[in-house]
Amino acid sequence: MSYPLDSEPLLGGERVERRYDGRDPSNDTHHQRELGAAPVWTPNVPHTGLRRDLSIRQVSMIAIGGTIGTGLFLGTGRSLAQGGPASILICYGIVGFIVYITVSLLGELATQYPVAGSFTVYTARFFSPSYAFALSWNYWFNDAVSVASDLTAAQLVLHFWTDWHPWVISVVFLAFLLGVNALSVRSYGEMEYILSSLKVFTVVLFIIVGALVNAGVNRQHTPIGTRYWHIPGAPFVDGIAGFARVFVTASFAYGGTESLAITAGETKNPTKNMPRIVRVVFWRILLFYIFSILMIGLNVPYDYPNLSNRSTTTSPFTIVFREAGSNVAASFMNTVILTSVLSAGNHALYAGTRILYSLSTSSPALAPRFFSQTTSRGVPLRALLGTASISALCFSSSFIGSGELWGWLQNIVGVSNQIAWLSIGIASWRFRKAWIAQGRSLSEMKFRANWTWPWGAPFVVFSVSLIILFQGWTSFYPLFSFIDFLSLYLELPVMAIMTFAWYFIRHRKEFVHSHHPIGSDVDAGYPTIQSVIASKHTSREVVDVDTVDLYADEHFDDEHDAEDDALHAARRKGRWGWFWRLYDIMA
Repeated sequence: MSYPLDSEPLLGGERVERRYDGRDPSNDTHHQRELGAAPVWTPNVPHTGLRRDLSIRQVSMIAIGGTIGTGLFLGTGRSLAQGGPASILICYGIVGFIVYITVSLLGELATQYPVAGSFTVYTARFFSPSYAFALSWNYWFNDAVSVASDLTAAQLVLHFWTDWHPWVISVVFLAFLLGVNALSVRSYGEMEYILSSLKVFTVVLFIIVGALVNAGVNRQHTPIGTRYWHIPGAPFVDGIAGFARVFVTASFAYGGTESLAITAGETKNPTKNMPRIVRVVFWRILLFYIFSILMIGLNVPYDYPNLSNRSTTTSPFTIVFREAGSNVAASFMNTVILTSVLSAGNHALYAGTRILYSLSTSSPALAPRFFSQTTSRGVPLRALLGTASISALCFSSSFIGSGELWGWLQNIVGVSNQIAWLSIGIASWRFRKAWIAQGRSLSEMKFRANWTWPWGAPFVVFSVSLIILFQGWTSFYPLFSFIDFLSLYLELPVMAIMTFAWYFIRHRKEFVHSHHPIGSDVDAGYPTIQSVIASKHTSREVVDVDTVDLYADEHFDDEHDAEDDALHAARRKGRWGWFWRLYDIMA
């Protein structure tokens, strides 16, 4: 039986009601920490906390904007050149299906436990604290590198007009993104909403123009049909090797969808809004991607000049608009792509900042407490600056070529996205096991993706693992490419090393404390790794699903959530109810 317990400050700074299951409340925090549950605030950390200022329309567009970006507008050019029209269509479809299931699994967790840090916190709580430590830093690095990738992409887009000092646009964009994110989470959300709306409109326009170009409304005034699927080398360019290469660029393109749960800690009325977002957002994204990629494969040959090489990458979107017979339209398309780069960088900078903030506010801290301070408007400014500092990588493009650098960054971010999806699958698998093992009714879940039970989580784990192993074999065959190998596989041993290192550090401290009481001479001898692992005092590394606390961090609706529900209901029942229902669908 559960009993209400006074609210306490949790990760993200908000105060939410907890339920008590019979344990001594004074020991509850220690119990959570031992089990790898979501960490709690340390009282002496100066902060004002994050704010729930993101509306459902903003969060929906954040999820869309984080995905429809450079991966679609520029990455599809690289994918088409490497794999051909059939490979790109099939691979993006497969990855899209996997990500949709992943988002559904994450939606269950984010609705039940809407905390800052998202799936990294869920991994610590339901799987392994040491693995979550490595995952958190890996995902933070992913977002930081994504900012650099987007700034590098801005240089590639600028090549359409001029070759004059492309790094200048990167500096301007970075300064602008820092300014927007430093104001407030609401200013970030509003900017993302406007830019993402423009991108959605442009993608719809592109699909229409692409269909017309294919039907004959082009410079040659001749229908194209499936002509480019039958040129030498197509539709599967370089066979199975080309097909494998497209997976990592597809993963880069879909990356960011999972970060919709990172916004859960700052989303209004998460019990109602998170399920709405999960249900509608990815279907939109999937449709945009599949139809866009179909139009690209039909209208752009894989061997189009400068589609993707060492120094540059050309957007297939710009090529299609140019083929429609208008250089002005092509310039407009390129301008929209430039704004999409800005939007994608904005999204990555926000997500990376929240991950670093989450690491610094956990107990024990997984990052310096320096990054935990927030401004009076709830902005973790120090974490923002720390994340943005990694974007200096983009300036190395002038030495190795923007096109090649962007390709390497794509690989790194793509693999990191795959690791994130794999981890979400593991966390969901363990969460569902714990829920059943502890006898909690499925009706207690605030949101449940019914159609994914029980196969969804295992499917994500096995399918993503297979893709990670499969996609990089081209770095070995026919010739070994050390750079490609590093960009595709480096993160795997780094994750393993960080997991093992944190495991040893964490349990070594427990061993010392348990064998040397306070005041004793602990310098007499340090324990070996074997003794730490073998110690009976070493706590369980893989979280026990039978004892993990399923009540901590649950969100219970408060007066603000009730007000949001009442406002939503009143709008639908009023004279203009039809307008608000249409607005909800469109927004």
